[in-house]
Amino acid sequence: ENQKERHLTWSEVHWLRQISNLPVVIKGIQTSEDAIIAADAGLEGIIVSNHGGFALHGATPPILVLSEIVDAVDGRLEVYVDSGVRRGIDALKALALGAKAVFVGRPVAWGLAVGGEAGALEVLEILRLQLLEAMGSCGLASVGNVSAGLVRQFLSR
Repeated sequence: ENQKERHLTWSEVHWLRQISNLPVVIKGIQTSEDAIIAADAGLEGIIVSNHGGFALHGATPPILVLSEIVDAVDGRLEVYVDSGVRRGIDALKALALGAKAVFVGRPVAWGLAVGGEAGALEVLEILRLQLLEAMGSCGLASVGNVSAGLVRQFLSR
């Protein structure tokens, strides 16, 4: 069987939950319905992701469904996001929409390809500084102060 074509099913997620005491977080959630199933299964977290568009070209960008998914799970599990994060302001927007954390893949891979470990670290430092700059522009000293009200500020710019 071709592993690329194999898809994890909810029954396998339930099985994993039953045999392990480890926290279970799954990636690839794109709808509030699936997020609710994950919360009902007792998962500790989900990653809202379209896998960078690799799984399905033209898939909805996670930033567009993030707040709906956060609202749907109502704090029953942690919600993370990836896909489409290219600048620090992207991370701040995701946090403002309710993500607990933001994962970055492609930019770090680009940095790694260009400059090895130092290149990957440089990309992360650039993103960190951009995030701090965006926070400062919004009058925030800490990511703990990020709120949904920031979304209106972004839309008005």
